[in-house]
Amino acid sequence: MGARSDALLAVVVLVAAAVASVLVDVVLSPSFLAVGAVSTLVFEAIAARDPDAVRRYWERPAVQGATLVVALAGVVVGARVAPSIVLSFTVGSLVTYLVFLAVTNPAYRS
Repeated sequence: MGARSDALLAVVVLVAAAVASVLVDVVLSPSFLAVGAVSTLVFEAIAARDPDAVRRYWERPAVQGATLVVALAGVVVGARVAPSIVLSFTVGSLVTYLVFLAVTNPAYRS
């Protein structure tokens, strides 16, 4: 596993959020897009304090699988309960994460 698999998981959830956004005809909120982006950057800053520990935990297939299931469930529930907020936050978070991966991983800069 690594940055490529992390990006793949993020893209799966981002596609689900995009499909949900189209299905519920949501208008994304710039405020919650920004909150999602900032949340991702804050998480990455905290995780950078001990990247080896974070990576060891994240590399567990059960953790990745559970995270994917929870994220997809959050998209489905959010699309029904508070689509503008949840889908905006999700899109902001994931787009920022994908940009973060591209900027911080040399393999993506060729």
